[in-house]
Amino acid sequence: MFVLILLGAIIISLLVGGWPTLRAFGLAFVTSTDWDPVQEVFGAAVPVYGTIVTSVLALLMAVPLAFGIAFYLTELAPPLVRRPIGTAIELLAAVPSIIYGMWGFFVVVPFMAEYVQPHIIDTLDGTPLLQDLFAGPPFGTGIFTAALILAVMVVPFVAATMRDVFQTVPAVYKESAYGVGCTTWEVMRSVVIPYTRSSVVGGIMLGLGRALGETMAVTFVIGNSNRISGNLFGSGNTIASLVALEFGESEAGSLKLSSLLALGFILFVISFIVLAISRLLLREVKA
Repeated sequence: MFVLILLGAIIISLLVGGWPTLRAFGLAFVTSTDWDPVQEVFGAAVPVYGTIVTSVLALLMAVPLAFGIAFYLTELAPPLVRRPIGTAIELLAAVPSIIYGMWGFFVVVPFMAEYVQPHIIDTLDGTPLLQDLFAGPPFGTGIFTAALILAVMVVPFVAATMRDVFQTVPAVYKESAYGVGCTTWEVMRSVVIPYTRSSVVGGIMLGLGRALGETMAVTFVIGNSNRISGNLFGSGNTIASLVALEFGESEAGSLKLSSLLALGFILFVISFIVLAISRLLLREVKA
């Protein structure tokens, strides 16, 4: 009951705080790309776009790596190596996000600007669609770099969850599969994954939740530009980074503060939708 009351209080406080903005702009607040505090014109399209794109890209990069780590630790790694690597993965999850942000700004951004982005732009030049998706000046910052940092942050959570659930598979199931001649990968694909599918999906959703709400690490490297870029190397914004940057400059009772609270409410709705989709997927899997 306390959890439900607390959750309801958060929803109501965000909705009440953002109501002046929702009343002033209506549905246009969600679809507008304008963010002009001087003219008091606000729109949520840019941070919503940045939040969704960076989170999806982060998952696309993180989930295969996390699965590979969990597969190695549970099925392939020798016992002497398994514990140190598992501990190192868990320590990555304990690193504060601002450390990831500083590391991204001082190490990853210069590396991306000097080596990675120019090489990708030159390689994909002339390729339909891809040349537009990976275009622009190689500044190093941008949506792709933010997604890369988020992927590094998400990997420990997803990998640790997958490793733990893979270890819950009864040994007799795997031994039976090995007994009929299955390879290690066939045991993983046909025995371990079906047995733990629900928990694996839950771990991925946990990583997605971390990516959706991440603030400081993204703020350092995304470029903090209030525009929707047509390419992944362009700068952008997320809901969390925009709130972090603008909240300290917002006066109490102002329309700007109300807009930031409305953004928080939208982020809550996005998280709820993601959770609902995951529950539907799990229901289909069980059926």
